[in-house]
Amino acid sequence: MVKKTLKTSVVLLALTMGLAACSGGQSESQTGQDSKKEAGNTGESEKVKIVYARGQDSTKATEKIIEAFEKTHPNIDVEFREMPADTGKQHDAYVTMLNAQSSEIDVMDLDVIWPAEFAQAGYTLPLDRFIEKDGIDLGKYNQGALAAGNFNGKQWAMPKFIDAGMLFYRTDLVPKDKVPKTWDELLKEAKELKGKGGTKFGYLMQAKQYEGLVCNAVEFIASYGGQIVDKNGNVVINSPETIKGLKKMVEIVKSDVVPSNITTFTEPESHTAFIEGQSPFIRNWPYQYALANDKEQSKIVGKVGVAPLPAGDKGSAAALGGWMTAINKYSKHPKEAWEFVKFMTGPEGQKISAIYGGLAPTLPELFKDEEVLKANPFFAEEGFVNALNAAVPRPVVPNYPEISEIIQINVSKALAGEMTVEQAVANMEKEMKAALNK
Repeated sequence: MVKKTLKTSVVLLALTMGLAACSGGQSESQTGQDSKKEAGNTGESEKVKIVYARGQDSTKATEKIIEAFEKTHPNIDVEFREMPADTGKQHDAYVTMLNAQSSEIDVMDLDVIWPAEFAQAGYTLPLDRFIEKDGIDLGKYNQGALAAGNFNGKQWAMPKFIDAGMLFYRTDLVPKDKVPKTWDELLKEAKELKGKGGTKFGYLMQAKQYEGLVCNAVEFIASYGGQIVDKNGNVVINSPETIKGLKKMVEIVKSDVVPSNITTFTEPESHTAFIEGQSPFIRNWPYQYALANDKEQSKIVGKVGVAPLPAGDKGSAAALGGWMTAINKYSKHPKEAWEFVKFMTGPEGQKISAIYGGLAPTLPELFKDEEVLKANPFFAEEGFVNALNAAVPRPVVPNYPEISEIIQINVSKALAGEMTVEQAVANMEKEMKAALNK
């Protein structure tokens, strides 16, 4: 997920209302019965302890999940190991630990861009045999979220919660039936609304050279039918579809509907301008909704709607964010670890995450759950659910940071007019192939 620099109060509010950010086919009673079969061979009186690692959790969700799991799995104790809140530091801590083949943690949460890297490095266990044995119906999951944990034809992580890029709009300026459906419609309406209702701009996005730029680029490319890397790991970025998508991105960045310094905008710059009423439209993550309704900071409380991002020739596409859960390859208790993964990423665990953590489930069925909706009214928004369903993963490759940097540099040059889109795409193709063939 792209890192969001927010005040603590905003983070807590965003968690409550829903970030960005599920049925394993097992009922709670079935899960308990299965755990006794898997962990029961340790003996009724003997307990197995597993360690679960994830970043800082300022909500009660993790505590509640562990409590509920241990209640239905009396032979398994779960110890929570808090990792650094900064995702980069968390990643490095995992790598250091796993490079040493440490078994000190059993289950770990992974950013959606890590599973392929960890699988390639031999840090995680493939989950397919567990999934098949327990009859987990993967069709019940958001397929974009599920795909982020799939590498070389195997499932290495289960999706825990989802985040995705969305279009937020001012309901006092944009009637629901006028919400733009395509990028061309967005440009047209943004030009017409610029300057109205106290606005200075027509559209806000993230175009600085950083990970957020990759997310925006992925959305333009996918909405026109392009891909960066296909499911077999082949570099396929140099296509007419990719070129058309990036040309539309360049057109919007160079237009007068965005701030003249849009290439310096990350999430904080864009979301601040939006809640100050400076634009009728913004592309951002789900936390934007909660922030826009924060009475202490926002000037547009109660005036925000959400919709899928505009479509290109092939429809709407949203860059996937969120977190997944995997099992340490060196765990001494893989069966018990799987029971916890299955519970946490299944309907019971994801429901707890949604109610107590405000996290958007990767199981669409939970968006109809009354208790989940009571805790997160935002989840009932049709536009929110449709936007999640348009989620596509960033390139699933074992050296993602290197691929991301290649995209950032070349797309930035295209946006700045330092090279044509065709040149940028040709460069990316050459550099990515070299990086992946190392």
